[in-house]
Amino acid sequence: MSKIFETPLYPYTRHPDQDTARPARHKVIVIGAGPIGLSAAIDLANQGVSVVVLDDNDKVSFGSRAICFAKRQLEILDRIGSADPFVEKGIEWDVGKVFFDDRQVYDFDLLAEDGHRRPAFINLQQYHFEKFLVDRVRDLQDQGAPIEIRGQSKVEAIGQHDDHVTLEVDTPEGSYTLEADWLIACDGANSPTRRMLGLDFVGRVFEDNFLIADVVMDADFPTERWFWFDPPFNRGQSALLHKQPDNVWRIDLQLGWDIDKEEEKKPENVVPRLKAMLGDDVKFDLEWVSIYTFQCRRMEEFRHGRTLFAGDSAHQVSPFGARGANSGMQDTDNLVWKLKLVIDGKAPENLLDSYNVERIHGADENITNSTRSTDFITPKSDMSRILRDAVLDLAENYEFARPLVNSGRLSVPCTYDGSPLNSADALAGPAISRPGSACPDAPLPDGFLLNHLGDRFVLVTIDTDAPDSFVEDGVEVTRLALSVRDDPTLALQRRYLGDAPSGVYLIRPDQHVAARRETFDETQFRTALRRATGKE
Repeated sequence: MSKIFETPLYPYTRHPDQDTARPARHKVIVIGAGPIGLSAAIDLANQGVSVVVLDDNDKVSFGSRAICFAKRQLEILDRIGSADPFVEKGIEWDVGKVFFDDRQVYDFDLLAEDGHRRPAFINLQQYHFEKFLVDRVRDLQDQGAPIEIRGQSKVEAIGQHDDHVTLEVDTPEGSYTLEADWLIACDGANSPTRRMLGLDFVGRVFEDNFLIADVVMDADFPTERWFWFDPPFNRGQSALLHKQPDNVWRIDLQLGWDIDKEEEKKPENVVPRLKAMLGDDVKFDLEWVSIYTFQCRRMEEFRHGRTLFAGDSAHQVSPFGARGANSGMQDTDNLVWKLKLVIDGKAPENLLDSYNVERIHGADENITNSTRSTDFITPKSDMSRILRDAVLDLAENYEFARPLVNSGRLSVPCTYDGSPLNSADALAGPAISRPGSACPDAPLPDGFLLNHLGDRFVLVTIDTDAPDSFVEDGVEVTRLALSVRDDPTLALQRRYLGDAPSGVYLIRPDQHVAARRETFDETQFRTALRRATGKE
């Protein structure tokens, strides 16, 4: 198991950029080769944008770290390459169970309906996730795509200019300078980029502490998310159990406020806690241990001139709800198509301001949900605990109380309500596919809807006519003609038409809805396209 942590995936090699008389200029430089940085780079390269990834490491991240990846993120992986290896390796799950004391109070199913290609969630260690992304980078390089990763390349200084960014990069053979038209900072919660630019977070840091332990064991627990409030093995606190590939199990244990973190991480203190939970007869080995505190914070702005922040470098939330890496991938999903249009001269630079607007909306949504989860999991007063425990007692027998239980509202696609890129809703259709929403998937005769959308503007027509394509200010829209008659499951009708007899949808390159109407109106859809590209 440890081999994956020891093998360099992108070892340092000297690059010709280090020997030029003047700094080499690149279209886009990404700092950070974690899941968010690699996703951004792959997305850019897929669309023909030259990109260089710089990372001070040359291996996968140590420890499982992020493990829960939601259906929307699997759909993004499909768009930028393929989610197949991730799903094949990952542990699929959609059932969660909530326990109070020593009894189960209820369970839930995150994907109770059919007609989706991907599962609600997979559990997959971050090191596997990163390895599959690096494999995708190598595939793109073999195809001649303009993408590279430079390991052991630490950015030591950044200079902001009107039309570019300069970077001082330290390597085992000394420092050199690079220039980038655009810089994407994906360098994590302790982002050196953020620090070098003198920027900070706003928000809350919670005082409670949680132990993460990844243990290797053969166990017959089902593939479900189990969450305990006030369990017998961790009185007055909470616990979480998740299965991962390779017989690795993730255990989270709430520890309380006033602890010695270094002492709590020692095996002689961790093992008794795990035995109290699992039983003395269960054999296990510790793979990774960490202590964390909840943080629900974000930068005030995600765009600073030619530097754009994504993932944990831009925002942080508690891990309950799987909103960290999942929201980070939604950042890059939102950003890359806009940056591509700006680089190609097909959209004004202010289109990037909508990245700031839409993803701050997404971050605030995640922070709100994460803060509420934290307050429910770790009540701060006796009255709060009495209220929480009463909700848990009611939830065992009364369905109305179950939505009030908050063990971490699990990540769902962000809907950009109020976005400046949205056109007014002109279809009395389902709320799930309103302007600003991520397109819900649906089965088609030859696959699934999302796989037909790709990373371009698409005009989806359902039981109505429209041109095969049209172009507005250099941006092309191609038509995808569908009919509910071809879908015996009726998922397409339920998710896109409701009671309407027909529908026309303008879909953005990130597969979010920009506009919808019952029938095609050329003037209206040309205006909608201009609005969606920052020209209205």
